[in-house]
Amino acid sequence: MSIVRHDPSSILSNAVEHASTVYLAGVVAKDLAKDVKGQTREVLDEIDRLLAKCGSHKSKLLQAQIWVTDIRNRPAMNEVWTAWADARNLPARACVEAKLADPRALVEIMLVAAK
Repeated sequence: MSIVRHDPSSILSNAVEHASTVYLAGVVAKDLAKDVKGQTREVLDEIDRLLAKCGSHKSKLLQAQIWVTDIRNRPAMNEVWTAWADARNLPARACVEAKLADPRALVEIMLVAAK
């Protein structure tokens, strides 16, 4: 079976396809001046783009890992997530507090999806 890598950098691929599964790297917002809701919207827009590029969709999510830099931001992030997610096809999910590589980043999301 072939492996297809999308949007590679010097250290990672932003999306990897193998068989009928799509793996997304952790996605953070580009505009780190936004609040957690704005960053979450931007992250989910990028996730939509990557999933479409791989022939998948948010209705096919299998697993989500979410990191927030302040767990008190979880309700605001969840508000945006809930508006975006397919309520009938929710993934297994975890959300934890963690330091991110750039201290201005407030949320990072990594997903696995079916094709």
